[in-house]
Amino acid sequence: MEQPVQPEEPEEPAESSAVRSHEIGNRSYLIADVDPLDVDGVRTVAVGTVLWLVAFVLLLPFSGRLAENDRSWWLWTCLAGFGLGVLGWDYCRRRRNRRQQRDAAQG
Repeated sequence: MEQPVQPEEPEEPAESSAVRSHEIGNRSYLIADVDPLDVDGVRTVAVGTVLWLVAFVLLLPFSGRLAENDRSWWLWTCLAGFGLGVLGWDYCRRRRNRRQQRDAAQG
């Protein structure tokens, strides 16, 4: 007859002297010492830009029906979102490249 397997108790995280807490009202929150993400925004803006283009292409076959219902601005909104997204994508790529060049020059 097999013995039932008892789940292991999770190990307590090692206490460090650098544990910080922040109190809000009657609650206390522990603040983890975590490095921030290195997010340059290029991928995020690219995905948003592509989604605006997809929305435009998907609405294009319905342009007649949209015009009948005074909703043709939906097409122009998608097109404007795509255009502004392309500008934002270029801006984020340039900013990322400048940061990489600056970091390489510093060391």
